[in-house]
Amino acid sequence: MPTAADFGLNDDELDLLRAGLREWGGSARLPHTVARAMRFESEADFTVQRRRTERSLSQGEPMSFSDWRRVLLATEVVFASDVVGSGLRAGPTRSQSGEWSSATSGWLVSLLSQSSS
Repeated sequence: MPTAADFGLNDDELDLLRAGLREWGGSARLPHTVARAMRFESEADFTVQRRRTERSLSQGEPMSFSDWRRVLLATEVVFASDVVGSGLRAGPTRSQSGEWSSATSGWLVSLLSQSSS
C-alpha cells in the first residue's frame, strides 16, 4: 500500500487533499446515492472513511489504491460541485505557500489508473 511519499506528494498537495476531506465536514453534504457512486457503502460509511483517510494522510500512513482514488474523487467533487459539494460556498482555500499545484490530480490519477486494487 502506497504512502503520500511513494507518490512524491509535497506539503501543498497533501494540504489540498486534507482540505478537501475536511470540507465534507463543513457546508458540503453527501447524499446516499452520491456516496454509493463514490464507492462508499453509505453516507455514514463515507464519514467514517473520510476521517480515517484524513488521519492517514496527516500521519503519513499507507493507504490502499482504492482509498487514494476515493480521497481524490472526494476532493474533486467537494470543490467542484455546487450541488453536493461546497463549490462556490467554499471560502478561499490555499496551501501553505498560497496556491495549489495545478498538476495535483493529474499525477495521482495516472498512478492510480495503473493499479487494479
